[in-house]
Amino acid sequence: MVRLAAAGAAAGLVVAAIAVPAVGGAGLGFVTAAGEVDLKPLDLAEPPPAEVTIVRDAKGGEIARFYEEFREVVGFGEIAATMKTAIVAIEDFRFYEHGAIDVEGTLRALATNLQSGKVSQGGSSITQQYVKQVLLNSADTQAERNAAVEASYARKLNELRYAMGIEKKYTKDEILAKYLNIAYFGASAYGVEAAAKRFFGVSAADLTLPQAATLAGAVQDPNATDPNLGKEHRERLLNRRNVVLDRMAELGKITAAEAAKAKAAKLGYKATRIPGGCESSKYPYFCLYVRHEILSNPDFGRTAKARLTMLNRGGLTITTTLDPAMQAAADKAIKKYVHPSDAPVAAQALIKPGTGAIKAMAASRRYGTSAARNEISYNVVANTAHGGGIGFQPGSTFKTFTLITALQQGMKLDDGLAAGAGYRAPAYATFKTCKGQNVGDPSHTVTNDEGSPGWKTLRTGTWDSVNTFFMELEERVGLCETVKTAKSLGIRRADGKKLQEYETFTLGINESDPVTVAAAYAAVAARGEYCAPLAITQITDRDGRTTRYRPKCRQALDPAIADATAEVLSGVFTEGTMSGVGGLGRDAAGKTGTTDDYASAWFAGFTPDLAAAVSLGDPRGSQQYKLTGVTIGGRYYGAVQGASIPGPIWRDTMSAALRDVPATPFTAIDTSRFEGCSDSCRPAKKPADDEATPEVTLTPEDILE
Repeated sequence: MVRLAAAGAAAGLVVAAIAVPAVGGAGLGFVTAAGEVDLKPLDLAEPPPAEVTIVRDAKGGEIARFYEEFREVVGFGEIAATMKTAIVAIEDFRFYEHGAIDVEGTLRALATNLQSGKVSQGGSSITQQYVKQVLLNSADTQAERNAAVEASYARKLNELRYAMGIEKKYTKDEILAKYLNIAYFGASAYGVEAAAKRFFGVSAADLTLPQAATLAGAVQDPNATDPNLGKEHRERLLNRRNVVLDRMAELGKITAAEAAKAKAAKLGYKATRIPGGCESSKYPYFCLYVRHEILSNPDFGRTAKARLTMLNRGGLTITTTLDPAMQAAADKAIKKYVHPSDAPVAAQALIKPGTGAIKAMAASRRYGTSAARNEISYNVVANTAHGGGIGFQPGSTFKTFTLITALQQGMKLDDGLAAGAGYRAPAYATFKTCKGQNVGDPSHTVTNDEGSPGWKTLRTGTWDSVNTFFMELEERVGLCETVKTAKSLGIRRADGKKLQEYETFTLGINESDPVTVAAAYAAVAARGEYCAPLAITQITDRDGRTTRYRPKCRQALDPAIADATAEVLSGVFTEGTMSGVGGLGRDAAGKTGTTDDYASAWFAGFTPDLAAAVSLGDPRGSQQYKLTGVTIGGRYYGAVQGASIPGPIWRDTMSAALRDVPATPFTAIDTSRFEGCSDSCRPAKKPADDEATPEVTLTPEDILE
């Protein structure tokens, strides 16, 4: 109450001073302002200042920082005593003696202002400066920001009312701590802790006398003394530091000898790199995924603006699913086969079955905007919703969805079809989209990049990845049914557009991303339980409140169907396209993906404990820059297939990532349901490739349809 009484007395002096007629005709404005004075304490809304959000991996290591203002709030006891002494000495040396305002300083400023006819001198106490910073930081519009700093008596009086409320609400130590945490010191450092780290590479608790004096001097005009802006700015900052040291000696806070010694010290500005942003992250692609997940997902805020504010100002701690050891395995494997300087880029995502947890996201190119360093400026591992591009065609990895559809319709593992050397749709109406539209071009012949024609079962057709077999199979089970199976496993186009439903759907014509494909294969590993990709497990706010985020899962497949699919895909390693690459020495299943004319190459696979998908393509345009006659990773390839580079990357990654994970076997298939043949195991007669195919005339309406 003593401080409030003093503030009231001071307020009377201020009003009296304002009411004095001024030189130059300015008195009228002052009198008008005085008439509006109602100096009662006002409660100031104090939204917390913007703080740094820290993103951590599953083990607690820091991945990245997001912020609008680089600030770390610390307590009064976490600030060096010399820092507190320095700031009080230079900014408000009677801070602990006066109330909401410094009467002497205010009257001195008023006298100067009355002579000039305008507000040209401040005289604000630390409390008033804190109020000003709160108003400035909480402003949403430019008009509000202008009002917070305008040179007017109305603003100063309003500031005083709030200051009186602050003095009533907090102790002097609390006010000083709040001011030091909100003040801007220059060099993009907000608050004393961030400034101590940015300027000198130390915490606020460890500031020395010359360092503290430097920061205390910077707050008066942080832009003019910003050491990051060049030599002249640093010289101004050094001069300002010495002013603070002289003032501290004048007030008896330090001795003249201590001041002289501190003034002899160099500025010592270290320009410590501000941590934050995905470009500076060790895991930039995962960082991008997390950032876009928060900005686009309503789970993290009702509006896009609210989500951005929360991320950049909230002082959150975001715990993620990333496993550093698995990430290191993915990085090492990619580096072994694809160089950062190569034109094609390899990308890989690792996902834990049954949770959707993304354990790693890796790519061969560095993330950034430098063309000279061959950097890539988007998230090549993810879809556009998570900062990615349009993706690459996944090729034969999509044959798995046709296989699953066949099993769902009652086919057994030894059921088969006769596959020719080429496939042409018998008629335009052979395939129907899920909207009932006819598709299928009988003039286009699908050929085999891998495998040979002949009688193929679900097993052998998959192992050898025979295109014509899967065209026949999709014709039998239905295009729409195959599309529905893919959708049930989370398959979406990387660019966010609708899936293209053409007869070649089974051959992987829809551009995809590794995260999406890995999540689909993880569902098979989890016996049919699809879980949406998950990157964030919990968020702790600045007040210590924690919100946990659980996997979003659903049963997409009959577990027995998933088991039978895994049984077939496991043969890809022992009997099929990956037999020359080798397996993991534990139960594993997967599928190579090689697109038409070698535009891109993939491998997607899983164990019961981990799933992964690897893509390889040229971001300049995979259809134009194909994977033929290329040198990748220092090795020449006439043509790149799924087993050429993506398969070995997958194998090496999974071997290292699962090194300390006990092997889990696949669930044995229901032999009574899937073994043997549902019809006859004998090949059905298939028309020879050179036999006439009925001619179909396509009208313009048909083509548009």
